[in-house]
Amino acid sequence: MAMKSGLKDLLWLAAGAVGTLAIILAVLYLHGEQSPAAQLAFQARRVALVEQMRLSLASASEAEKSAVMATTDQDSQTFADQARAQVAAVERGRRELEGLLQTGGTKTEQDLLAQFAQAFAEFQRIDKDLLEMAVQNTNLKAYTLAFGPAAEALSEMDAALSRLVTREANSTSPEARRVMQLADDARIRALRIQTLLAPHIAEESDQKMDELEARMAKEDLEVRKDLESLAALLKSGGSPDLETALSRYARFNELRTQILKLSRENTNVRSLALSLNQKRKVMLLCQDDLAALEHAIQEEPIARAPVSPR
Repeated sequence: MAMKSGLKDLLWLAAGAVGTLAIILAVLYLHGEQSPAAQLAFQARRVALVEQMRLSLASASEAEKSAVMATTDQDSQTFADQARAQVAAVERGRRELEGLLQTGGTKTEQDLLAQFAQAFAEFQRIDKDLLEMAVQNTNLKAYTLAFGPAAEALSEMDAALSRLVTREANSTSPEARRVMQLADDARIRALRIQTLLAPHIAEESDQKMDELEARMAKEDLEVRKDLESLAALLKSGGSPDLETALSRYARFNELRTQILKLSRENTNVRSLALSLNQKRKVMLLCQDDLAALEHAIQEEPIARAPVSPR
């Protein structure tokens, strides 16, 4: 019985020794017993990954800015796709580097990568919102309407009222002066509305947009009153020019509604603000973290190769 107990104790001691030896060998393999050439190759691989991540991050930022500044939906979408591809490349590099650091990195390197991962997550969140807005180009579309069809409709209205004024200037009717005054007032007030569209499209503040819209509404009310008064004065003989002015002003107001809706979405203004503020700040944080990580890897000591005895 005593012999069996001693044998059992011996087996436990042997098992413990084997386990301890396995742990020691694993640690030596992973952290200390690789050849200098293998250590250098492992170090170079990690440095190359970090440098590629930094390059992809910078490329993503440039593509994102191009998406924000592009003047067509197609160009915006093309640059946005490029930005997303580069962000995905950074994430792939991060995952690969995380695996490498788990097997052969220092605690400092692992902490720096974790710090980068936190900043990069914020980078990705901002980038997602920014690119979704950038490709909509609502401000550019509002500008296109304002300086295209809307300006054309108002120009046709102005020309029709100008012809009406010219005709009434040669008239001897007692209402002629009143007609001229109403027509000129309508032209001036309509042009005031037009001049408020561009500031509205460029505005970032909802409060200031409210103020601009209130001014437009006030001018619009006066234009409508002027046109209604003109219609009342000219109803006996009618006026093709007045009909043209009425129809073109109605068209201008339809377009103005579309313009203000697009302007309110403000995707170009908001995406540009994100790009120049939050995105730029988190981009710098990410680059600083990667630079620190690269420095830490490069500073790792490389063991010298053992000198063979002569």
